[in-house]
Amino acid sequence: MSDMRSILRKNLLELFSEEEFKKILDEALSQGGDFAEIYLEHRISTEILLEEDKLKNISYGILCGAGIRVTFGEKTGYAFSGELSFEKLKEAAQVASYIARSNEKIEPLAITAKKIKPNFLLESPVPLLEEEKKIRLVKRANQSARDYDKKIEQVKIEWYDEAKNIAIINSEGIKVSDTQFIVRMAVYPLAIEGSKRFEGYATSGGRVNISYFDKNPPENTGAEGARQAMDMLNAYDAPAGSLPVVVGHAWGGVLIHEAFGHSLEGDGIRKNTSLMSNLLGKKVASDIVTVIDDATIPFGRGSFNIDDEGTLGQRKVLVKDGILQGYLYDKLNAKLMGTQSTGNGRRESYRHYPIPRMTNTYIEKGETDLEDIIKSVKKGIYAKKLGGGSVDHTTGNFNFLVREAYVIENGKITRPVKGALLIGNGLDAIKKIELVGTDLRVDPTTGTCGKDKQGVYVGVGQPTIKFSEITVGGTQIKQL
Repeated sequence: MSDMRSILRKNLLELFSEEEFKKILDEALSQGGDFAEIYLEHRISTEILLEEDKLKNISYGILCGAGIRVTFGEKTGYAFSGELSFEKLKEAAQVASYIARSNEKIEPLAITAKKIKPNFLLESPVPLLEEEKKIRLVKRANQSARDYDKKIEQVKIEWYDEAKNIAIINSEGIKVSDTQFIVRMAVYPLAIEGSKRFEGYATSGGRVNISYFDKNPPENTGAEGARQAMDMLNAYDAPAGSLPVVVGHAWGGVLIHEAFGHSLEGDGIRKNTSLMSNLLGKKVASDIVTVIDDATIPFGRGSFNIDDEGTLGQRKVLVKDGILQGYLYDKLNAKLMGTQSTGNGRRESYRHYPIPRMTNTYIEKGETDLEDIIKSVKKGIYAKKLGGGSVDHTTGNFNFLVREAYVIENGKITRPVKGALLIGNGLDAIKKIELVGTDLRVDPTTGTCGKDKQGVYVGVGQPTIKFSEITVGGTQIKQL
């Protein structure tokens, strides 16, 4: 798709002159306010769906527009336009100005282009690959999944990629832009034997170069999804009760992301609705737990050079040796709390104003090998792959479906079990981490976090970890 490649040549900062940008900011502040911002976006995406050995859909999407934000204290005025013209942006600025109007007015500072040092560069991003080559990768994954076992009767593969240019110009004099790329391939092989059926799941991708698929061939992704489907096809019903639980590395970090990470976001801290408010410097986790939020990880799903307010992406230590070290801030909440943004101001698109969100959040690696972690469990559950879940961010209570689970008996992994559900409280669970593995991996392929009706890409990760106990919801067929 030629338009996909042309996005590299589109510099949104050249759409208007500095004088025109200043006029838009002046209009935004015409009714008062203490801050104004212009956010420009141009995004092109590709979706491919393969089912039943056939290409069912190939579609392209274009998203282009601008958002204008004005703030005064806690008040925010926001308006957007799907047309990138000077007049339309002035109209949006006028609407935003009336929403946030006040008796105080500032003059925008002189706008200066800000050069950024990229955390990582992509020389040949996957989204710029020709469509026929993308289709070839999808078909290779499909064939690999089907070849794994004759019981794999159906395979669905979803491919999504996007190339995005953003630019931010604000009343503090910031003028900065960035180009971002991402790709994800998800494989769903269905194993069937008589009345039994199980759908496996495996993913690949990230913010990666084309060479990524040389080291991570699509055949591996297809085979991994099929392996999971076959392993779980004859799984027993999961036991129920309070049990020691070992959670697998990489995507297992979604539990910490959901049950703990959200409570560190600056809006909940400022409004005092988070359980973590006023706990800075206090013990909030097991002594062996260190939690990081890092937007600078090369090729990470939640990585970027600048956030959606123009602040540089950063690495933040949130918890060190169990002690709470800091929170995650965007510009607005940082200003109201008398601190600085941590580069966590993120938005779904130009239609949304930024709010504090995580990037790549993970538990740092520990000192215990996977084999020794398993050996330490006499009777428990190995939650190798977690699925979806839900969390009440005001209480920290969570429940997570386990996609792939096994019983651990006398230090050995034995039979697979299905229908396991992890139930607990985030603050309580993180204090019950007994062992942290050496096999840290931050998953670059999967993670779209929803909050306030906005979805943004995130990475989650951890080494294998052992909880002394978590309530496991399942079918009490027999005691472990």
